[in-house]
Amino acid sequence: MKNLWVRTLSGAVLAVVVLGAILWSQWSFGLLLALLLAVGMTELYTLAEKRGSRPQKVVGIVTGLVLFALNFAFVSDDIQILGSASRTFGCGLAFLLLLLPVMFICELYRRGENPAGNIGTTLLGVIYVAMPLSLMCYFPIIASEAWNPWMMLFYIFIIWANDVFAYLVGMSIGRHRLCERLSPKKSWEGFFGGIIGAVAMGLVAARVLEGDYAAWGGLAVVAAVTGVLGDLVESMFKRAAGVKDSGSLIPGHGGVLDRFDAMLLSAPFVFVYLFFVM
Repeated sequence: MKNLWVRTLSGAVLAVVVLGAILWSQWSFGLLLALLLAVGMTELYTLAEKRGSRPQKVVGIVTGLVLFALNFAFVSDDIQILGSASRTFGCGLAFLLLLLPVMFICELYRRGENPAGNIGTTLLGVIYVAMPLSLMCYFPIIASEAWNPWMMLFYIFIIWANDVFAYLVGMSIGRHRLCERLSPKKSWEGFFGGIIGAVAMGLVAARVLEGDYAAWGGLAVVAAVTGVLGDLVESMFKRAAGVKDSGSLIPGHGGVLDRFDAMLLSAPFVFVYLFFVM
């Protein structure tokens, strides 16, 4: 019971922080994503170290933050990249391009037994954590002419609805295991229950935002299916590292990767869907 209260309270605080940051302003939204990026990459590199890899943590996190900053500059109303900030943006892009070969140069002096694995793990953090969070910068504007935080909020609500319905249905009637090797508790019944819940939330979003019901229903399916796969991918990393949680930042919930694993894998698919369909 004590653990349940801790989990519930920390989950409520996390929800307030996340939703509040998105609604407050573009800058609070950007700061939230940047913090999630830094912590998430740190957690991933820590998992890799448990398997004997030696990722270049500092270089990887700096690369991820620069990548994020460049994408955030495109969506910010306060940064005119074609005007006064054009030179700064160009310097940032050049710095990002230099950081990639710097990884190879740094590995020359680390004397690691597996340099290719170390470089690959460092790049994995950029691809798996930094890239999806950078793409989320576009969610509030990609389907509208102006900043609309409700696009991002309903994306999160769809992910949450998928999780809640998958849990409830799986606990009630779940019999057939979805991927017992990585997540013994997930069932096919819960998987389809989650999709139904996600689609229902997508239809609510269409009603509230006066959008196309079919388009939002399709987005919900894309987010739900890839979100489940994202959960399994993170479970794969944790099993390989021999740990239950990726971190301990959020009491009762684990780390950033534990709470945002579904969004990390689904974000690129949702971005493409928003770009071509919405």
